[in-house]
Amino acid sequence: MNIQYKKGVLELCVLSLLFRRDCYGYEISESLSKRIDIADGTVYPILRKLKSDGLVTTYLSEESGGPPRKYYSLTELGRRTYLADRTDYLNFASTVESILEDETT
Repeated sequence: MNIQYKKGVLELCVLSLLFRRDCYGYEISESLSKRIDIADGTVYPILRKLKSDGLVTTYLSEESGGPPRKYYSLTELGRRTYLADRTDYLNFASTVESILEDETT
């Protein structure tokens, strides 16, 4: 698959996972890599950017009984951004699909 396709939607995919629930970085990476072919370490720069943009916050949790994990959580701005970007993307994807399926063009 064209890498540019992936680059354009990975941030939205990360926001989508975090919209459902708080996650730690490896968990996000594993979830995405089951569906999209991504390289190890792809998710962490996205998470850093989302944090610097004020879309996510982090906290440490020791729920697993092991060392503390850094969890990511959407801020209110992150939730609003995700919902707006999701709508924009779904509309765009629908338009692209209709263009690709229209054989009369």
